[in-house]
Amino acid sequence: MADLSIEFAGIKAPNPFWLASAPPTDKQYNVERAFEAGWGGVVWKTLGEDPAAVNVSSRYSASYDAHGDVVGFNNIELITDRPLEVNLREIEDTKRNWPDRALIVSLMVPCEEDAWKRIVKQVEQTGADGVELNFGCPHGMPERGMGAAVGQVPEYVEMVTRWCKQYSSLPVMVKMTPNVTDVRHPARAAFRGGADAVSLINTVNSITGLDLDRMVARPIVGSQSTHGGMCGPAVKPIALNMLAEIARDPETAGKRLCGIGGISNWRDAAEFIALGAGSVQVCTAAMLHGFRIVEGMKDGLSRWMDEKGYARIEDFRGLAVPNTTDWKYLDINYKSIAQIDQDKCINCGRCHIACEDTSHQAINKLLQADGSNIYTVNDDECVGCNLCEITCPVDQCITMVPQETGLPYMNWTQDPRNPYREA
Repeated sequence: MADLSIEFAGIKAPNPFWLASAPPTDKQYNVERAFEAGWGGVVWKTLGEDPAAVNVSSRYSASYDAHGDVVGFNNIELITDRPLEVNLREIEDTKRNWPDRALIVSLMVPCEEDAWKRIVKQVEQTGADGVELNFGCPHGMPERGMGAAVGQVPEYVEMVTRWCKQYSSLPVMVKMTPNVTDVRHPARAAFRGGADAVSLINTVNSITGLDLDRMVARPIVGSQSTHGGMCGPAVKPIALNMLAEIARDPETAGKRLCGIGGISNWRDAAEFIALGAGSVQVCTAAMLHGFRIVEGMKDGLSRWMDEKGYARIEDFRGLAVPNTTDWKYLDINYKSIAQIDQDKCINCGRCHIACEDTSHQAINKLLQADGSNIYTVNDDECVGCNLCEITCPVDQCITMVPQETGLPYMNWTQDPRNPYREA
């Protein structure tokens, strides 16, 4: 059996599956139940100064797919609304009861040196394993000069990170906001400030939908609403891209990264790890399905690792990073075309409709004597765009087959058709 244990930024955990800072980690009762279920660690819901934050009702909304499953989970909840002293006491008790689990504490206080000095020292006294600086909250707190208001300014990120490293011996993780043009700049700033790791992504600014009868967005508070932060499967592609950008940036390559964003199963986790994450955080999936989902995550990842011959997480961490590059370095001479397995084809015609209406008219519709249709690929017209493969409802019915062109590797920087090609 594969060994799922990790050491991340000096923090040990029996597995890489941690609960993200959110309602599931708001109190000792929840966190200890999570540990009983098998989670390797938690990031305690964000602590702030007293008086505690005041939340509104309601707080959540969602986007759904055609089957009614939640794909995007939106919230306008703030940081903990429980007193700081209560949280600190429960953190200390929980760590004492579960010494083998990773317990990180998320923090957010005003952008003042004394405020950060006080709270990191208080957290250190609890015996917690590390702190995560919440520079990502996109609603409520930025209006107070915190959360994303800090995360969007690299100079602030570096400054606060340096304060926390100065006044505490705990490992410091910095949680990145996705609501920026280029996530590499705040990530670089975090590491310049001495961060031991960055975690990403926090939630994405969003309005998930409206009540068209009341003409107000959801979630509805009285007769009003506001933008919130979206998480869940819908943000996974954004998270993977931002993780890869940091993992392959020369200034941050090789640094410790914690992956967050739409992780719902073991495969999601494996993808984040392959792009450089040393641990992963989960929130939405646990809120929708409960803490026991970690059993399947651990079992699935372990079985896959055994199948691939990976003994430890580090054996495949970051293996996909070298294969992720800028568009201009992709091989222009590489060619693939679609191939339809007629034994698997159910003749639904979706590939033909998609290609005929919106692509390159490369799928032939052939009428048979019995009145049915079969679909074939016009190799000369196919550009290998993958649209037919994506629209096909049958797994592995349409595949993209590499073609031998006889041409060497050539990218856009070398292409004679590029007026700005490199010499």
